[in-house]
Amino acid sequence: VEVVCCAIQRVCAYQGARQTAYLAGEEGSGAVVVGARYGRGALHMKDLSASQEVFWQGASVGWDWGGNASRVFTLVYGLYHPDMIYRRYPGIEGSSYLVAGLGVNYQRADGIVLAPIRTGVGLRLGANVGTMSYSRQRNLLPF
Repeated sequence: VEVVCCAIQRVCAYQGARQTAYLAGEEGSGAVVVGARYGRGALHMKDLSASQEVFWQGASVGWDWGGNASRVFTLVYGLYHPDMIYRRYPGIEGSSYLVAGLGVNYQRADGIVLAPIRTGVGLRLGANVGTMSYSRQRNLLPF
């Protein structure tokens, strides 16, 4: 718990601004050089009481091996309308899971910054470059 709180504090301090929304959900991913990630969650806007369901999927390539299942808490900056999240975000990520793990990365597109904080279980090690696409419905293809 202390490690998660420290990671959240670092993410908030790095951005220097208050988040406009957050996304809470779960995901699964795996890779052997080429990887795929699928998830779903609820987007909560700071100024709106209602939440909306969001799905995400992504593809990656890099020095990456293994798989993991994670709970995800994403801090969102610069998102002023819920429909603005539905786009593709490029990103770079490094992961290290040995039974359990924690990861944080940044995704940025058109002034919107997403900072997913992942905690989960699995066996995974590596670094990759990829994209994450957020959508209203589940998609089978990660592109």
